[in-house]
Order: sequence, then C-alpha cells, then structure tokens
Amino acid sequence: MHNVWFITGIGRGLGRELAEQLLAGGHFVFGTARDPSDLQELIAKHPDALAVEQLDLADGAPRFAAVVEAAAQRFGGVDVLVNNAGYGLFGAAEGIEEKQLRRQLEVNLIAPMLLTKYALPHMRARGKGTIIAISSYGGQATHPGASAYHASKWGLEGYFESLSKEIGSFGLRVLIVEPGAARTSFRNAAAEHLSNTPPGYEQTSIASLRSVLRDHARNPIGDPRKIAAAIIEATDNPTDALRLVLGSDAYTNMTTAMSQRLNQVEDQRLSAAWTDFT
Repeated sequence: MHNVWFITGIGRGLGRELAEQLLAGGHFVFGTARDPSDLQELIAKHPDALAVEQLDLADGAPRFAAVVEAAAQRFGGVDVLVNNAGYGLFGAAEGIEEKQLRRQLEVNLIAPMLLTKYALPHMRARGKGTIIAISSYGGQATHPGASAYHASKWGLEGYFESLSKEIGSFGLRVLIVEPGAARTSFRNAAAEHLSNTPPGYEQTSIASLRSVLRDHARNPIGDPRKIAAAIIEATDNPTDALRLVLGSDAYTNMTTAMSQRLNQVEDQRLSAAWTDFT
C-alpha cells in the first residue's frame, strides 16, 4: 500500500534518507526544509510523488496549520506524520542564553506538538494514521552538557506517550523512535550551536565538548540508511510497541539509565508510603 508521508526536515540526514527510500518504494512524500533548493534534483526525479514546502520550525502555529493543510490538499490526506527536524543545543546550562533555550524547545518540542495538533483532525476523519516522533536515546538517558537538548527530548516523549493513550480509540497510532548516534550532520551542527562556557568549567567535560563533537575518531555507529529502513518497516508492519530503539549504543545507554532510576525508586518503596493519610 502506498501511503502519504509528511516529513519535516528532509533536506539532509535521516529526513532525506527516509524521503529517498519512500519515494523509491512508490510512496508519496510531502516534506519540509529550511532551504528547499537543496532538493531540486530529488523533486525533478519524482515530480508527481514529492512536494516540498519551505518551513522553519520556529515559524509558529499559523504557518504550521497552513503547511499541514497544503499536504492534505496536495495528496488527499496524510497517512504518516514524521516529526523529524531538530537540532542539539549543547554546553553548560548556566551558559545557555534565554533565546537559545527558547529556540531549542520551539524547534524540538513545540513544533512537533503543533504540527501533530493540526494533523490529527485529518487523520481522525479518515480513521487511520501514524504519528512518528523522532526522539533519541537522549529522551531516556542523559549526559552532562546536554541539559536543554534532553529537556526537549524528554518533553517530546512525555507528550507523545500521553497522546498515544488519547488517540488509540480513533484507529491512530504513535511511534516514538529512539536512535543512537548516527552518521549524519547532527554532530557537526551541534558543534556550531554550543552555548558559552562560563568561567570555572575549564577542567570539566563541558570544556571539551566542541572537540569531542568534531572528533572523527568518535564516528557514530548508527547507519542512517538502516535507521530509515527500520522506521518504514515498523510503520508498514506495526506492533503494539510504543517505542522503537535503534542502535546498540541507544540500547545500552537507555537500559543503564532506566535500571538506575528503577533501583532508586525501589529503594524508596517503604518510605514513599509515609506521606499517605493513615
């Protein structure tokens, strides 16, 4: 079955890989990009199956509503919404400026929430649809120097997990994708978005973030082609799983973090009850 996929951020990285594989498989793609000129060759190759709209995820609600409506009008509806576009803001928390923090949350969290809000009526009317949130293992595990990024991804996961419990009765599905580090331009872009390093952090891991992100010896193990293929497979052949973990590094980091959290909660099983009415 050939579906209509709405994907944010198809200019590069995972979004571009998803679009190319879907088009090769006969699906229709409505994609957004900050600079659609990067996609002219792909558009020329698939003029009837690919439509691209310029969109900055900091544009706000009216623009989001218009783009979702344009996708529905172009291809007669949206079967799969992929909230893919995003970036990482790294650095010491106290060095992050308010403008930087707000943009991180607007792009990684608020935009997916609003795009989903405007896509839901179309999907409910048709009684089918899948909403995909591209999170990260950083939506469950944390590293120093990534507080704002983790906040956006933990918020994303909370929103979409709750949403899944709201819309299941309409025949709609949510899939939260948690990839590990992949060989895309994410790390290089993240190196350009570092916050200021306040005095006093010179001897901490924060001071070496830029060099770590640009260190080619730390090449991520995640293959974007395989990640895209796994997402398509999980959408074409759905299971009851809410989350799709991709990458051995994602599995290791997440299970370690979850085990530590669970152990800390279990240790307080008896003391937690102390605040109950007796």
